[in-house]
Amino acid sequence: MAIGFLTIQARTAHDAILLSGVQITISDKQGNPVYQLATDENGEAQEVPLETLDQSFSQNEFFTGTPYISYNVLAQASGFNSLYISDIPIYEGENAILPLSLVPMQERQRTPSQTEITIGKPAVATSEMRGQEGPVSSPYVLRQVVIPNPITVHLGTPDASAKNVQLSFPEYVKNAASSEIYPTWPKAALTANIYAIITFALNRIYTEWYRSRGYNFDITNSTAYDQAFVYGRPIYESISTIVDEIFNEYVRRSGQNAPYFTSFCNGTTVTCNGLSQWGTVSLANQGYQPLKILRAYYPKDIEIAETNAITGALSSYPGTLLQKGSTGLDVQTIQTWLNRIRKNYPAIPVITDTSGDFGNSTKAAVTKFQRVFNLTPDGIVGKSTWYKISSIYTAVSRLADLNSEGSTLGIGTVPPSSVLRQGSRGQDVVTLQYLLNVIAEYYPDVPHPDQDGIFGSGTRAAVTAFQRAVRLDPDGIVGKNTWNALYKAYLGIQQNVPGSGSGSGSAPDTIRYVVQAGDSFWLIAQKYNTTVNAIKQLNGLTSDLLMVGQTLKIPAPQNSSHFNYTVKAGDSLWLIAQKYDTTVNAIKSLNGLKSDALSIGQVLRIPY
Repeated sequence: MAIGFLTIQARTAHDAILLSGVQITISDKQGNPVYQLATDENGEAQEVPLETLDQSFSQNEFFTGTPYISYNVLAQASGFNSLYISDIPIYEGENAILPLSLVPMQERQRTPSQTEITIGKPAVATSEMRGQEGPVSSPYVLRQVVIPNPITVHLGTPDASAKNVQLSFPEYVKNAASSEIYPTWPKAALTANIYAIITFALNRIYTEWYRSRGYNFDITNSTAYDQAFVYGRPIYESISTIVDEIFNEYVRRSGQNAPYFTSFCNGTTVTCNGLSQWGTVSLANQGYQPLKILRAYYPKDIEIAETNAITGALSSYPGTLLQKGSTGLDVQTIQTWLNRIRKNYPAIPVITDTSGDFGNSTKAAVTKFQRVFNLTPDGIVGKSTWYKISSIYTAVSRLADLNSEGSTLGIGTVPPSSVLRQGSRGQDVVTLQYLLNVIAEYYPDVPHPDQDGIFGSGTRAAVTAFQRAVRLDPDGIVGKNTWNALYKAYLGIQQNVPGSGSGSGSAPDTIRYVVQAGDSFWLIAQKYNTTVNAIKQLNGLTSDLLMVGQTLKIPAPQNSSHFNYTVKAGDSLWLIAQKYDTTVNAIKSLNGLKSDALSIGQVLRIPY
């Protein structure tokens, strides 16, 4: 009996927040339950074995049946809408890693809705015609070849009224490769196909193929125009490992910078002038290496190039491996990022090495991070590990910044006094853009607008996407109904997502504090009648570095039931209650308040 494997991971907000306790039901094609699982403290369910067919079937181009057995997954969690993913292919010897991105329920939503995704067979097994068009000799458009972070994918043909989703470029490539070909193919064949997939996408970016035509996306998931992509699908480990090694490498002609237009098709039921996907298997079995395979279909002078330009990344990969014994600023950067990530992923051990010295504790933290994010757990920071650490640090820091900013905005259920539409300006637009930015972290088809107080095309696109997501008329105008829906979605996130607002999960004997501009450990310790060492130990910190928006756990004094808070401009009872994990009524009761009115400089007692 052939066996494949399935690993399930539940996270949200671009992997910034793990979701433990998600109830998972794995069923066979007839709907019979096979496993009942729950995600652990890392948001991961145990790897499970599943019966499937011999891998030789998926390696034979003449086999006309289905070369695998498929399964279904139902994911349910308190406070989140359910997710049902059907027809998941399981291949012999392959570990299918299924990411579950759950969307929080809205405030006062009585029952969860259910999103359904069907995976199905890869594109190589279909007879759909390829109509890929693009410049073989690319005109000069961008100044350099860049890795988009994120890449925006349109889930339909270019002119279809369909959703856009955003994700990191490596995750896009892993998805496209898992959607295009069989993961059981020889490594050289997989690598050649992945080079073609990477280069095809980078050609679309470099030539601004869709952007220059007025579209608000980089590439589609239509195989008639681009390459396959199924949002929410599992990624196969053999493909993931290769992508981590080569995601910033691409095919070009000798003497040229532009990514070559690497068109392709399956080469059996569909033929084309580009690469034959099944042909790469035959050549790999003859001992061809990836570049030689590619030269069998594209010009003989093609070569593999590399770009380290990643848009939106915090810092470029230094170009050398960081490992035990390494020293310097790059090591310090990785240590800082990992210590911040650890607040969201507590399974990562604390780093106790001297800042800038890559010692045993740094290696242990890197190794655990690699295990959590399906990287080779060697404790060495190469380009794939560097990029992933950078990406996750960006995600968790962005959430911290948004949570900090939310405490300074007067967000309430009362809609703005006027309808907001393209051309509107002012504080109401700033608040609208803030709400959209928070929601966009959890709704994959809502883009992030610039928070500039100007209702431009980007804000309109975000409003329209949100309206589609909650089944309102997608007119891009924010009236009372849209505002109320935005507020309900925002409150749903605050109430249902661990680490957001009052749902932060702080222990009863701790205070949750968001670092403000000008803060230091000493000032915070004085404010809460504790010590610097106590705060650092509780948060697993070893340096004195603090970041605005960073969330700290502060030990609560054992002989007091409250602490004092001085009201600042922009404060409200609701905002203060959200900030300190309490309720408006509890603050009013402790202070003997009869109304919600506050004055700047007023001293309030806040319950622990």
